[in-house]
This record gives sequence, structure tokens and C-alpha cells, in this order.
Amino acid sequence: MGELVLREDRDGWAVLTLNRPDKLNALTVAMFRELRAHVAELRNDDAVGCVVLRGAGKCFSAGHDLADIAAGEEVPSRGWHSETLRLLEKLPKPVIAAVHGHCYTGALEVALACDFIVAADNARFGDTHAKWALTPIWGMSQRLPRRVGQATAKRLMFTADMIDAAEAVRIGLAEYAIPYARFEAEIEALASRVVANSAFSHRANKRLLEATDGDPLDAGLQWEVLENEGRGPDMRERIAAFTQRSK
Repeated sequence: MGELVLREDRDGWAVLTLNRPDKLNALTVAMFRELRAHVAELRNDDAVGCVVLRGAGKCFSAGHDLADIAAGEEVPSRGWHSETLRLLEKLPKPVIAAVHGHCYTGALEVALACDFIVAADNARFGDTHAKWALTPIWGMSQRLPRRVGQATAKRLMFTADMIDAAEAVRIGLAEYAIPYARFEAEIEALASRVVANSAFSHRANKRLLEATDGDPLDAGLQWEVLENEGRGPDMRERIAAFTQRSK
């Protein structure tokens, strides 16, 4: 695999790093091709219980490479970028976007395809499609309102305003913000807490949430009862370990 998206495996979790720091990690077809290959490998890698997606250098990503757009970039098929992000979103394990610095437009669409976003306090977010006379094709119109609500999504999309980490937390775009000096330590602590829990439960919970998103409450409750995956193979071991510690 190439050098545009790096994978580093740690203690039960993996970091995928967007790696064009000299171009502020601007997103190209070649980067997406490498991201897609990593996602395919991670899907069935049981040694990895959590994935963190981040950017090298000064920022997460400044967004879709405008030079590529202007040059008429060639994609393998219509909707290929969106399909790639859907594959990322449907990984059967938690995926966390760790955002510092710029996270604009296409980069925000990538981050929104993760299960949630944590932000360094120097992070800045924005959707600039309207600034360039573009419309979303990677998922902004679908994921942003689901994350922050319809009116707030419209405000961000219509104004192309940039918002800081504190505002991103306030509107529910990011879960919380961390001083940049502690960002690395927080990412490691967060991923470690996730992988300490059952991979079976993570996979089952993602499936439950995905399948019932937007359903009426009664329909969702019925689906949960009838379609839940029950107890995991590690249940007895986990309860026994807890019981032993409590004695």
C-alpha cells in the first residue's frame, strides 16, 4: 500500500492517518483509494477493536483537493467517494475521527462518516460547497443534519461559516474538545477504553443503531427485541473477572 494513508496498529486498535501534510491532507482519488483498501483490510481484522482516523501535520484535512476538481478528476464510478465513506461507516467496530486544525467540506464529510468526532481545541470546521458553487456528493446533506439537526445544518451550508471546536461541541458536531497539548494522550486513552469493552457488543450495537435510525420508537423497540444478537462469547469470562475483582 502507498504512503497517502498510513496505518499504525497499537494495543488492540489502529490509527489511519491522512498523509499529505505538505498539501494540508487535501483529499484526492489516490488517497481515497488507499483509505478504501485499509477499510477493506480492517473489516475482518479481529485484532483491531477500534479505529482512529486523523491527519498528519498541521490539520485533519483542508478538504477535497480543488486542483483535482478543476482538472476533472477521474473516479472509478459515480458515487465512488460516497460508497467508500459508507464502507468506512459500516465497519463493524467503533471508528473515531480525531480532528485538529482544518476540517472543511470534503474532510468534514469524511469525519461525519466516523461514529463520532473528538476535537482538539484548535480544530475548525466548515462546509464550503456553496462558496465554490458545488453541491455535496460525499454525504454532507445526509449526515450533517442527522448529527446537528436540520436548521443548524442549513445555517452551516448556506453561510459557509467556519466554526471553532467549542461551537462544534455546542451544536453536537463534535463530542468534546481537548487542549491540543493533551490531544495525543486523550486519543490513546479513549481508544483504550473502547477496546477494553466487548468487540461483540460494539458490533451488535452498531448494527442496532444503524438498522433503526429514523424509525418510530415502537418499531425500533420491536426490532431491538426481535433482532438483537443476544449474549457474546466473552460474556461469562467478563462477568467472572468482575466477580473475582469484587471479592
